Amino acid sequence: MAFVKDMVRMWLHAWKRFVSIALISLLGVAVLTGIYAGCRDAFLATDRFFDTQGLHDIQVLSTAGLTDGDIAALRKVRGVAKVQAERSQEVTFDLGGRKSATMQEIGANGIDWPYVQEGRLPKKAGEIAVTRKFIRDSGKKIGSHLTVAPESSSSATSVSDSGESDTQGAEDKAPSFPTKLTIVGVVLDPQNLSNPDGYSAMTSFRSTAATDYTFFAPSDGVTGTLYTSATLLVKGSANENTFDESYENTVKQVTDRIDDAVKTDRQKVRWQELLDVGNRQIAATRAEADKKFAEAQSQIDENRRQFDQQVDQIMSMQAGATGAMDPTQLDETTREAMRETIIAATPELAHAKQRLDQAQSQLDEQKAQTEQTLKTKENELKTNIPQVRWYVQDRQSLGGFSALKSDLDSIQSLGNAFPIVFLVVAVMMSLTSMARMVEEDRSLIGTYVGLGYGRLAVASRYLLFALLACLIGGGLGLLVGFLGIPAFLLVVLEGMYVMPGVRLEYDWLYGSLGIALFVVGVLAATIYACVQEMRMTPAALMRPKAPRAGSRILLERIKPVWNRMGFLSKVTARNIFRFKSRLIMTVGGVAGCTALIVCGLAINDTVADLGIKQYRDVYQYDLMVVSGDSDADEMRAKVASDGRTTSTMNVRIESGDMAVGKSDSGSGDSSGSVGSESIQLVAVPEKRLSDLGKMVTLQPVHSGILGTSSIGGKGSLKLDDDGVIVAQSAASSLGIATGSKVRLTNGDGVQATAKVSAVNRNLIGSDVYISETYYAKLFGKSFVSNVSVSGESDKQAGKTGVQMSVSAESDVQSTKSLTWNAMYAKLSGSDQSQTDYAQSLEKDSSVVKAVSSAHMADSFKFDLMGAVVALIVALAGGLALVVLFTLANTNVSERVREMATLKVLGFFDREVHHYVNREMMILTVMGVVLGLPLGRFVGGLLTMALNMPSLYFEVEVKPLSYVIAVVATMMFALLVQLFVNPVLDRIDPISSLKSVE
Repeated sequence: MAFVKDMVRMWLHAWKRFVSIALISLLGVAVLTGIYAGCRDAFLATDRFFDTQGLHDIQVLSTAGLTDGDIAALRKVRGVAKVQAERSQEVTFDLGGRKSATMQEIGANGIDWPYVQEGRLPKKAGEIAVTRKFIRDSGKKIGSHLTVAPESSSSATSVSDSGESDTQGAEDKAPSFPTKLTIVGVVLDPQNLSNPDGYSAMTSFRSTAATDYTFFAPSDGVTGTLYTSATLLVKGSANENTFDESYENTVKQVTDRIDDAVKTDRQKVRWQELLDVGNRQIAATRAEADKKFAEAQSQIDENRRQFDQQVDQIMSMQAGATGAMDPTQLDETTREAMRETIIAATPELAHAKQRLDQAQSQLDEQKAQTEQTLKTKENELKTNIPQVRWYVQDRQSLGGFSALKSDLDSIQSLGNAFPIVFLVVAVMMSLTSMARMVEEDRSLIGTYVGLGYGRLAVASRYLLFALLACLIGGGLGLLVGFLGIPAFLLVVLEGMYVMPGVRLEYDWLYGSLGIALFVVGVLAATIYACVQEMRMTPAALMRPKAPRAGSRILLERIKPVWNRMGFLSKVTARNIFRFKSRLIMTVGGVAGCTALIVCGLAINDTVADLGIKQYRDVYQYDLMVVSGDSDADEMRAKVASDGRTTSTMNVRIESGDMAVGKSDSGSGDSSGSVGSESIQLVAVPEKRLSDLGKMVTLQPVHSGILGTSSIGGKGSLKLDDDGVIVAQSAASSLGIATGSKVRLTNGDGVQATAKVSAVNRNLIGSDVYISETYYAKLFGKSFVSNVSVSGESDKQAGKTGVQMSVSAESDVQSTKSLTWNAMYAKLSGSDQSQTDYAQSLEKDSSVVKAVSSAHMADSFKFDLMGAVVALIVALAGGLALVVLFTLANTNVSERVREMATLKVLGFFDREVHHYVNREMMILTVMGVVLGLPLGRFVGGLLTMALNMPSLYFEVEVKPLSYVIAVVATMMFALLVQLFVNPVLDRIDPISSLKSVE
């Protein structure tokens, strides 16, 4: 009992060490669990939401649309739980300018079911549910009416004069929706959780949809038997977390089966159906022509019969007048000769016969020509019908899903990296504190061992002390980590995404392992400290520890410096460099905390400069204008008539996809890729390749060690016809380097394998630059300057993750030319005037999108990362404060007799304060000097951790950030002095200098 009482008394006396270890454990466990828990809560909430709304696991799209036969084949695939055939149509309407929307049919199988936020789901033809973004932009409300127009009407299946064939059969009609609409509900699209009411609405740099809005309509009133896409649910997928690898493996098994067993066969069947439709059309055209020719021939024959009767009558009349033989009794040759004689003698009959002969000749010629044309079309039909391509995609192809996942994954990667520093610092501080604690009790330990107590029993006094401190601190850290930090992160996340049903949840396994990690680290340090002392005999322990032998430090050998130092300065230098453990612990602890602060501020500076670097340095143009293909000429005329531009450059911009992995050019197989990303494909006119560098800064990027990269000089990169130039932000996330092979998908969904000729410095967005010639080589399409083609292609941009048009337009275009649908321009005037001009252009009916670089540079924000940085900097500051407090108290406890001696020698309290604090300040400065470059180095490595689509973090640390880190650390050191000085004042020289004997 006395042993236990003494142990408790010892614990109470060492309450400062207890608090220090507990606080370090609290901070470490909070950092380890907090960011993880916040991301986990968001992951779990969205996973539950996806399961409830039936977000599809797999989406199948086809360049020729899907038929009932395709749907039936997909239902037979093993592992498929549900298949839902979906129809959609693009429409346009006026909303302060022309806007586009996707009319999406609400399926009957509960897949991709919209989440009702207000009102109800539509039930009757003409009713629609809209997203909150549309309500915010339009000012409309439930009950409002809207009139839309189809983006493009699908022509009836026919064979044109040029021999081109539409890809739809007469039996398969493209979807058509009502155009007089009434809003009955406001819903959330499960495919896109972006929050239009949050602060991210004005700063979004990712486009997750091809059209401006999505309208949801019931099946009632929708016509057409051709489906836009097929969405599938996989058996067992709902039991897996959609963000886990197990879910991806479950879905991949089914996508592989579709690719292996269904895809190729159905592509061939669909192509044969299109061929049969063409053949039937040709047969119908031949039958119709034969019918018309037969009618024409019958008419000619009837006219000739009447003509012959008239001639025979004249012959009979002439024979009766002359008394000649009746013509009917003559042979046919004689009669025919008499007819010819009569016809020749009568100009009217001769002219009539000539007309009959001409009509017969023309009919025969038309019949020959028609037959030749139909035979030619029969021969050309197979060539003119493009190959049908299927695209089998999972949730990763959804822009909204991938954006949410990449944001959370990147934040979680920070949460996995920073706790390592906290753990190392916790072990170092625990080792320092417990080693000093054990050393102070040397004589007591020797006494207990001499009395017969086992070394394990004696060591348990300190092990239990450290364990209890870790458990209490870790327990409080769990509260902060699973309640406080996640609540803060979720507030920020909900400003960017709508996550219905999100709640704070505890992970018993992760929380227990988090505490266990710090318990093991601190106990290991405590055991090491105990073993170091207890290996001596009881007699040696009960005697005071011999003073450290005197030795010279390096500074003493530098005579010019040493001889000019004062006495106290020499003492300070000896105290700092002779006690190596104290030096290493203090400098290392302070350096680690300073590095964390610098690293956090580095992330903040990097994010803050992204917009400025991209839109004022990389992009040299001031304005980008995009139009539909059919409106390209009108758009260019509008910009030219305004007279605001100083130079322009026509380009073609399409939203597409880039993937790395196993690919086959033109195969349409996307399942074998190891990574894909949405891109902006920019085609450049052949004659303007050299001018691209005047609109976009072209700087080659080369990969370095540890994920770093080096940037070449400006203007040293040129676009040519041998490959594409890929943006660094896309290349980094996919691991692409110069010379790599990538699979590109253009705006029409056509895929081809391209060579990467260079990687260009780019921080925001995923631009891929391609020459006109190389584009034609890859996708089989040529460009024209002033020919207006259907506007379908640019509107179909980006359908790989959302939908794909089943109109015949895109495939017919495979044999047509494309137009330059966009323009880069440099403007005159101030930044504000440029922003205002871009906003005015967006109201023009010929403009789809107008982007001002000045506006983007000023408005770009990444609020989620900023919130996490603020959290990390705050926790790092708290750690620095605890570390300095622990080291200062340990330093004082080690030198109580020294301080008492100074007081006996006549030092005033203020002089004692200065004597002790000067050493701590010097060690703090040394730690800060080491921590600044260390923080910059760690910040540079974060580009590997923060591997986000459409973003590349070019690490930037402003001088002000270094100043803030230095000032913050030094302020913490001064704050600690306020706590340490009273401790120095309370040192009693008499009691402190008593001898143990």
